[in-house]
Formats: sequence, structure tokens, C-alpha cells
Amino acid sequence: MFTGLSAFPLTPLRDGKVDEKAFAGLVENLESAKVDSIGALGSTGSYAYLNQEERRLAARLAVQVAGAVPVIVGIGSIATRDVLLLADDAQAAGASALLLPPVSYQTLGADEVFDLYETVAHRVSVPLVVYDNPGTTHFQFTDELHGRIAALPNIASIKIPAVVIDPAQASARIAGLRAIIPDHVSIGISGDACAVTGLNAGCDVWYSVVGGLFPHTAQALVRATHVGDPDQAIQASTRLEPLWAMFRQYGSLRVVATAAQIMGHTAADCLPLPLKKLDRQAREQVEQILETLRLA
Repeated sequence: MFTGLSAFPLTPLRDGKVDEKAFAGLVENLESAKVDSIGALGSTGSYAYLNQEERRLAARLAVQVAGAVPVIVGIGSIATRDVLLLADDAQAAGASALLLPPVSYQTLGADEVFDLYETVAHRVSVPLVVYDNPGTTHFQFTDELHGRIAALPNIASIKIPAVVIDPAQASARIAGLRAIIPDHVSIGISGDACAVTGLNAGCDVWYSVVGGLFPHTAQALVRATHVGDPDQAIQASTRLEPLWAMFRQYGSLRVVATAAQIMGHTAADCLPLPLKKLDRQAREQVEQILETLRLA
């Protein structure tokens, strides 16, 4: 579950409500592709914009449709009380693991973040993934804090942000983190454009945005890293640079949501307000990328 490809689908909306049919279709696509795990209600799944009832529904649907594929359910929320409620809901739905970012409104200190993970780790009965995403949480983990948290019970994986493109620096980054966490805790890379660099550098799993819509494309990148030919993997990722460039310019969520709509998987306005779909010009760029890269 904490190796290979963990694919993160959208949680599409229709008329402001979770589009159950569309969401089930996205998860079914991942189940058919036999991804290693499915990450429901991550950032790509718009967890921060959904209420508890909507998240409970999405967790239940994901587990039902995923079949034998393990489902990791995001439980991030501002208040620890709400995190614990979401954890209970996700476990009741049958989640195989939980994904926890240190979401905040007031800036959190290292001890406050540690206390959050300590509280949750001792409460849950399934593995917990530490979600290190300073771009959304505005909290910067140190390796020392990662080491403290990784020693807690039920901690199974750390989802780190993008690594630098330089292979030597990326390898040093992963080796430094690996040296201070237990062997059973996997290291996962996010930031799709640098995923191959992270995997080549020693990351165990790719927590992937693009994998949530194009699992076969993402699986091909993972396989390329596993054959021990870094250059082949880099070439495969470089081919997707037009998509990565759109991610950088507009944000991966908006681009993937637009692609899903173009492909007929979701309604036109599938994002939660105030998020807006891409304008006409950007949409045409996505259409061209889908055709050129044959992602559809």
C-alpha cells in the first residue's frame, strides 16, 4: 500500500453537491488499473472544501468501489476534535489508512504539530500517513520533527513535497530523512513534475495527482524507475512537460478538473466554489495536451 503508485482522484461536484456517479466512475477507473492504493480526499479531492457529511459519503463510496485496492482517506481539518471525528468516519467506512496534514488557521508550532499526530496516532487503529505539504498548510516540517512523529505508533509513511531536480541533491535529501526514521516508515513523493526524480532518489511511493485521472500514464513512470534505468524514467517524465507546465501555471487541481470535464468524466463546474474552472484559452491548451500526449 505504501509503495508504487498511490492515485489521488478528484471529488467532483454537481450543483454544489458531491457527484456520486462521477466520483464512483473515477475510483472505478483506478480500481480497473490496479493502482497500488487510492488516495481519497487529498488536496486533489478538495477535502478542505467539504463538510463532514460530504467527506463521510466520499470515503464510503471510495472504499465500496475500490474493491481490493486499499483506500487512504484524508482526515485533515483545523481542529483536532474534527480530525478525530473524520478519522472515526473514515475507519468506519473501511479505510485502509488515513492521510493527515497539519491544517491550521493560526500558525502552528512544532510541538503543536507533534501533539496533533501523537493524539491521532494513539486514537486510530489503521496506518497513518504524514502529509507534509507546506504549499497548502504553510507549515514547514523539519527532519527532526519527522523523526519524532515517525516513532509514534501507527505512522506508516511520510508524503513529502517536491524534491530538487538535481539527482545528487535529491538522493541526499531522501537519504538524510531515511537515516532518522524507522525502516518500516515509507517515504512518498508528491509534486508530479519531480516524481521521477524522487523515485529515482529512493522514494518508495508516488502520491500522484495525475495518477488519479491517468493511472496508466503514472504507472508507466513508476515502472520506468523500477527497472533501474533513471534516464528512461526521466525521458518519460520530460515527455509530460506540457502538462507539468500547466500544473505550475494554474495549479494541478484546476488542470485535472478541466481534463476530467473534457473527457466527460465530470460536470463542467465540478470544483467547489470559490474555485473556478480554467478560462477558454487555458481549456484549449488542456485539450491540445490531451490530444498530443494521448492521455485521453
